[in-house]
Amino acid sequence: MSVEITAGPPDTTSPEIAEAVEAAERVLTRRLGAQVRLADPEALGGTGRSVVIRVRVASSPFSMPRTLVVKRYPAGSGDRDPWAHEAVSHQLLTALPAEERATPELFAHDVTSRLVVLEDLGRAPRLSEKLHAKDARAAERGLLSWAHAMGRLHATTAGRDADFDALMRRAGAQCCQDPIAVDVHAAIAGLPGLLGSTLGVETSPQATEFAADAARAFSTSRRRAFSPSTSCPDNHLVTSRGVRFVDFEGGCVRDIVFDAAALRVPFPSCWCGWGLPPGMSEAMVAAWRAEVGSVWPEMDDDTVLLPRLLEAQLLWVWLATWRALSKPMPSVDNAPPRSVVLAGRWVRLRSDALILGEKTVASHADAVIGALVDRYGAEVLELPLYPAFR
Repeated sequence: MSVEITAGPPDTTSPEIAEAVEAAERVLTRRLGAQVRLADPEALGGTGRSVVIRVRVASSPFSMPRTLVVKRYPAGSGDRDPWAHEAVSHQLLTALPAEERATPELFAHDVTSRLVVLEDLGRAPRLSEKLHAKDARAAERGLLSWAHAMGRLHATTAGRDADFDALMRRAGAQCCQDPIAVDVHAAIAGLPGLLGSTLGVETSPQATEFAADAARAFSTSRRRAFSPSTSCPDNHLVTSRGVRFVDFEGGCVRDIVFDAAALRVPFPSCWCGWGLPPGMSEAMVAAWRAEVGSVWPEMDDDTVLLPRLLEAQLLWVWLATWRALSKPMPSVDNAPPRSVVLAGRWVRLRSDALILGEKTVASHADAVIGALVDRYGAEVLELPLYPAFR
């Protein structure tokens, strides 16, 4: 979810936006002990039924930024509560020194109103804009800045499990602390059947065991730090101070290598993915390693990192495939067909597995790739590069 202003005039007539402004005024007034007035709301998008707006601080007895961002969420459902993850993530990250923070500062939050009030990072371009522009060097710098920012985020939040858990309990959250982990386990259980029924691919017991072992290892890992949980180029602002993360609806603490694998896939949680030029993913992983090495020096050892990276990559690809086959794959505007994106992820997985000699993973990937070609045609293997790299 981006905090960039959408095209067109601000929508000030929406009841949801008006309610969000009024709720934010109440929360800020109670937080500061004096009346705060907000004005000129600008709709910034959102996911599901959430409301995200930029507002101007029209009146305040205290020194405050000229504008703020307000996010308001509906009630959580099942094991998912985006508000709790967003609020707790910002509480944890706002406690960091300003020079180490790669996220907006939290000004206020309220469980009753289910909103957060955040620093406005302005109209900096999104990483997606860099990737879809015509400047390959700017796109490359944006990707490397993203990788460095992720590594710094991990290094500065290392071992914060207890703090995050305490904040979640204080928020009254009765939900899974890593929403992706729930889906990964569902994918491990459900994907073999889906591959068989939809693509005619048989999943060997060895492949299923490899995935299950990988998931268990990540759940018990001691290399843990804060994670935004999901990653999409729309969720990263490229600022003069580097990339800033702006969406924590699934924020959690988990194994750092699981996030690092997102640099290799890349953007495994969204379907707006294109191809990257040769060597780009390796450069991003190197940038990430440069930031985390001071905390986890073993990450500089290929014999330690690369097998774990492949395991995480496999879990991301299984998850993406399970999601794709669980429901129809509609086209995404301004993106390759989902079948092409999916095939590209399996092709990369096969290549990386062969490099490490993981024949079980490579063989399974080869079978899925063959089935995708049979179903969609050979063009499914032609994943175009992001426009910036053509």
